[in-house]
Amino acid sequence: MDGPPIWQRLLAALAYSLPWSDALGFGKPLMSQFPWLSLLGLPALPMLQFESLFSIGGFGLGGLLLFLVLYGAVVRNPQVPYAVRFNVLLALMIDILLILLQLAMEILLRQTFGNTLLVRTLDNTIFLGTVLLLAFALVECLRGREPDVPTLSEAVRMQLY
Repeated sequence: MDGPPIWQRLLAALAYSLPWSDALGFGKPLMSQFPWLSLLGLPALPMLQFESLFSIGGFGLGGLLLFLVLYGAVVRNPQVPYAVRFNVLLALMIDILLILLQLAMEILLRQTFGNTLLVRTLDNTIFLGTVLLLAFALVECLRGREPDVPTLSEAVRMQLY
């Protein structure tokens, strides 16, 4: 058996529930058409509950708190195995990308166009792209390999070295 031990692979795969919890918001139009797709949200429930636990006045600080804890305690800790650090940082970078897309969609498109076909199509595209990206990252992580996502993996390697 090559690569990191199973416990490291499972721990590293757990980190991808953070970007998955943010991607579910983009899937609402698709989930309203196909209700069985809402089952995909089950793995993100613990993360969503943690984020809502630290919500103050409707402003969720749980995601920020989780980001800071993961970055400080896992990514910047040299005693944590490299595979776990790599996958946690990759999950955090995917999460940052999703948050930026969410803000851009909210500010630029939803304010201007409302809930039109264009906005729903972009939401579905982002959601399905995230599903594919996270599925690829999870499979590679569980196989004991580094997920090689263009640009993001390079940025992760630069941060870790």
